[in-house]
Amino acid sequence: PETRLGGGVCSFFTYETTKSVVVKRRSLGIINRIVQALIIIYFVGYVFLYEKAYQDRDTGIESAVMTKVKGFGFYDNYLMDVADYVIPPQGASVFCIITRMVITHNQTHGLCHEVGLSYKITGKCVTKVQRCEIEGWCPAEDDSKRTPPMKEAENFTIFIKNSIRFPHFNVTRGNIGSMMENKTTCLYNPVSNPSCPIFRVGDVLEYAGANFSSIASRGGEIGINIGWVCNLDLGEKKCLPKYSFTQLDSAFKNITFSKGFNFRFAKYFMSEDGREYRTLHKAFAIRFDILVSGNAGKFYIVPTLINIVAACTSVGLATIFCDIILLNFLKGSDQYKAKKFEEVSLFFSKCCFCLHFCSSIVEMQIKSFRVVLSEIIHCRETYRLISLQWW
Repeated sequence: PETRLGGGVCSFFTYETTKSVVVKRRSLGIINRIVQALIIIYFVGYVFLYEKAYQDRDTGIESAVMTKVKGFGFYDNYLMDVADYVIPPQGASVFCIITRMVITHNQTHGLCHEVGLSYKITGKCVTKVQRCEIEGWCPAEDDSKRTPPMKEAENFTIFIKNSIRFPHFNVTRGNIGSMMENKTTCLYNPVSNPSCPIFRVGDVLEYAGANFSSIASRGGEIGINIGWVCNLDLGEKKCLPKYSFTQLDSAFKNITFSKGFNFRFAKYFMSEDGREYRTLHKAFAIRFDILVSGNAGKFYIVPTLINIVAACTSVGLATIFCDIILLNFLKGSDQYKAKKFEEVSLFFSKCCFCLHFCSSIVEMQIKSFRVVLSEIIHCRETYRLISLQWW
C-alpha cells in the first residue's frame, strides 16, 4: 500500500518536455524535407489557391428568373405562336414548349364506346364497334393516331433574365451586363459567346445530349443550370454566370412505362342552348427547368489565420513521421532512444522521499488504531463473561 500510494502521487506530479536531438543522418534528413515539402505544397496549392480557404464564403443566394420564348411554327396545318405552345405564359423559371398534341373536339357529357380505361364503364356493349359503353366526356380521347411534331420548335429561342444576390456581401449581379451590346441579336455559344442569355432550343438539346426528334415526339425534361462562382477579390464585374445543360429525365431512358412528358388541358365552351362542351388537348412538350446556384468568396482575416496555423501545425507531422522511423526501423534505435528520452529527478526524488515518509507515518497510525480498537473489544468481551458468571 505504501508503494502504491507514494508511487501514484509521484507519477501524477511529473512533467514532460521535448528534447531537441540533432541526428546527422542524410537519409532521414531527406525524408524529413520531402514530407515537409509535400505538406507545404498541399496547403499552398490546394487549400489556399484551389479551395481559396483564405476567403469567407456565401452560398445562401437570393435569385429570380424570368423567361421569354420566341418563334412560330406549323402543326397539323395550323399556325402556332407563343400563346399557343408555351405553358405557363407568365415566363416563369419552369415552362413547357408544346411540340405535339392529340386534340379531341366537341366533347360533351354522355354515353359512348370506350377507347381507354379512364372513364366509368356502364356494363353495356356498343355492338356497332364491339366495345364497352362508357359514361363521361364523349367522344373519348383516341391517341392511336400519331401526328408528326412541330419541327419549327428546334429553331425557337429562349431568353433568360436572371438576377442573383449574395446577402452576406450585399452584392447583386445579373446575367445581362452593361458590356453586352446587341444582346437582342446574339445567340449563346459556349466558346464564342458564353455570356449571351438567348438560347436556341436545338442547341440546348444538343448540349444536353438529347435528340430533338425523339424528345419532340414523346416530350422530355431539360435543365438549364446557371452557376455563379464568384471571386469578389477580383471585383464585382468579374462575377459572371456560366451555363450548363442536362437532360433531367435521362434516368428513365430504359423504362418503357410512361416515357417522355405529357399533360392534358381543356378549353370549355357553352352552346346557345346552355349545353357545356370542351376541346381536350393531350400535349407532348419539352419542359425546361432553370436552376440557379451561387457561391461567392471574399478575403477575410479569420479563416486566413486559422488555415495558416493549421499549415504550420501540420508541418510538425514530418517530425513525428521521422521519429517513428528513427526509433523503430533504423539501426541503433536503442541508442537513439537513450539520447532522446532522459529522466531528471534531483529535487523530485527528495519530494518523493517525503511523500513516502508521510505515507508510512499514516500507515503506522492506522495500524496503532487497529491494535487499540482490538484491545477495547477484548476487554468488553471479558467484562461480559464475568458478569454472566456472577449472576
